[in-house]
Amino acid sequence: MSRFSKPLILAAAAGAAVLLAGCAAVFDKHAVGNRAVPQPAKSVELSRYLGRWYEVARYEQGFQKDCEGVTADYSLRPDGMIRVVNRCRKPDGKLKDAVGRAKVVDVASNAKLKVSFFGPFYGDYWVLDRADDYSWAIVGEQSGRYLWLLSREASPGEANVQQLINRAGALGYDTAMLRRTQQP
Repeated sequence: MSRFSKPLILAAAAGAAVLLAGCAAVFDKHAVGNRAVPQPAKSVELSRYLGRWYEVARYEQGFQKDCEGVTADYSLRPDGMIRVVNRCRKPDGKLKDAVGRAKVVDVASNAKLKVSFFGPFYGDYWVLDRADDYSWAIVGEQSGRYLWLLSREASPGEANVQQLINRAGALGYDTAMLRRTQQP
């Protein structure tokens, strides 16, 4: 046996395992906002979903850091995909656009899409729930780390915002992690 005793090696290994598990729990707590991501509640009629949406609230992401006045515009492309234009206003007043494309991956419901802003790399975009009249939508994806609450109105009123937040909570999301978006 080496210079180290077996009990000392076992104690060090156990300590390392506890430390790693603790770190994983801390990072996981902040990385995942919903451990039981729901399936979309309703199908989506794409022609009604297209158009302008205003972001009401979101889980903060690095690519949206310091963004206010966030909008998303969806339109049909000639190739059958969906053109996506996300826009936000930075603190210096400049507008920042991100242009991408989306494709439906669940044709039975049209509620699960893949969106790309960077070449061949796609991310999930699930319309988890929506109003019957398409006045609001809750968008997320299967990891539970992303969440957007959208409205057709820039200022839908506090009662409507609270109903939207409550619905996200009913879907299992930690609504304390939501960052409200300021619209002009």
